[in-house]
Amino acid sequence: MLVPFENLPDSARVWVYQANRSFTQEELEEIKARLDEFLTQWTVHGSGLKAGYDIKYKRFITIGLDQQVNPASGCSIDASVAFIQQLEKDYNVDLLDKMNVSYKQGEFVAYKTLIDFRKMAKNKSVSPNTIVFNNLVNNKEEYLNNWEVPASESWHNRFLK
Repeated sequence: MLVPFENLPDSARVWVYQANRSFTQEELEEIKARLDEFLTQWTVHGSGLKAGYDIKYKRFITIGLDQQVNPASGCSIDASVAFIQQLEKDYNVDLLDKMNVSYKQGEFVAYKTLIDFRKMAKNKSVSPNTIVFNNLVNNKEEYLNNWEVPASESWHNRFLK
């Protein structure tokens, strides 16, 4: 059951997928339509899942699930990963590689490998105040309050020492 992301409770589980490039406006419209279709029919053991999505900066896809209605199972999570993998193939984009870092440079969102980000931190090209995206957030409340934070307040901080 598809619902607007903002209607999900703060306790809703979230999965954040970051793209290695920005999507075009045309791609975003197609992806939104595909997310609408997928989440409308997404189920767990035959029961509908109350889910929504959020897309930010033309490169982050966040899927939220109200687990108070029905919790996700291995099969339903596998289905969502298969959906994301299909998006990767269809749009020639990387969404599942967790070994990359996105951060803000002004209003621009940059994307680097973890190794390159570590080098940039060592060279002081990024600072504790650099805004990073903590894609390890677990629920909507964390997503809204701790997803886009200074590097000093994220797991990225370990590279700044």
